Amino acid sequence: MGDCFGWSDFWTHALTKLGYEVWEPVSNAEIMQKTWAKEKGFQYNKQTWLTDITKAQVKFFKPDVLFVDDYSTFNKDFLLDLRQSCPSIKLILGWCGAPYYDASVFLAYDIVLSNIPELVIDFQKSGHKAKYFRHAFDPRVSIKINELAHKNESIVIPCSFIGSIFAGKSAHNERAILIQKLIEDVDIAVFSDIYRIRSEDVVLIGIKRIVYDIIKSLSKNHSIREILQQIPKIRAYVESSSRPSLPPQLNSTIVNQAKPPVFGLEMFQSLYNSQVTLNNHIDLSRNSASNMRLFEATGVGTCLVTDWKENLYELFEADHEVVTYRSNEECVEKIKWLLDNPKEREKIAKSGQIRTLRDHTFDKRAVYLDLIIKETIKDLSTKG
Repeated sequence: MGDCFGWSDFWTHALTKLGYEVWEPVSNAEIMQKTWAKEKGFQYNKQTWLTDITKAQVKFFKPDVLFVDDYSTFNKDFLLDLRQSCPSIKLILGWCGAPYYDASVFLAYDIVLSNIPELVIDFQKSGHKAKYFRHAFDPRVSIKINELAHKNESIVIPCSFIGSIFAGKSAHNERAILIQKLIEDVDIAVFSDIYRIRSEDVVLIGIKRIVYDIIKSLSKNHSIREILQQIPKIRAYVESSSRPSLPPQLNSTIVNQAKPPVFGLEMFQSLYNSQVTLNNHIDLSRNSASNMRLFEATGVGTCLVTDWKENLYELFEADHEVVTYRSNEECVEKIKWLLDNPKEREKIAKSGQIRTLRDHTFDKRAVYLDLIIKETIKDLSTKG
């Protein structure tokens, strides 16, 4: 949280100002969680310590509202059981801002919040109560990185891209094509956790395929299939409908260019050091400007170049507060122009920062979140 990673303690800071008492347990911080359990004299199963301790913490805190932003670790059964064992809970808020694989978890939420309008529509069509909820920026980040900048000699990065590049359905395919072109035409630094095939990966996938084929063959016998399904590590093979395979590969140009990923304050510092930074939305967000980078980059005062989206005007004024592009060629052209025109670039960067600090802070979003919480609890009590 001190490193400003992810949402850090941003919600605690903003909601406390509105009179909320907030606790943000970090469920996978093993040492911290087990220390808490020891201090409280709580006994947990060594295999399921994460969920056991989290459940105990929720029961200890007795919240009215549970805000769950991890829809993979905490599944439907866990949340339904938690609700039964912790009667203080009046509302479960869920967050989803990326592709998901198990939609059943959303049945345990009273309402799903998402920064992607397309996802909100999908949830509503599936019968879930869902609302559009934008990302935000915490101004305290700027104070921390400015302090770092005074202590360390700033390294100027002409143009940067900081984020994920995953190939595959609804991932970053358009982004990968654009970044490949930028690498060829512009001086761009790419900070990303790029998957690189290792020889051991090839061997391992070969073994997994052999195991898969054997299990599928044995599973044709109904009795054997039932036995295999009782074995945890084998069950996945039994239920899978596709042979194991390596993740989709990115173009070698990107793989060779990419630097290690940066997170937290190091990420914000890299944005701050960039004269221009690129934004390009996940394929899932087809028509909407929605991701965190919009506010992270502008928040620290960097000139943001982002893909044009239908709703962008609701967030920023195009080519005044952020720079937009509608094609890869236009993106290259505008980045080159910005690098050649520092006064105009700095003017846009400053305007974008002013807009974010005025309209897109966690304090602003907390007011709307408070409204959602109160309205949803009222609706639930009326129906109940």
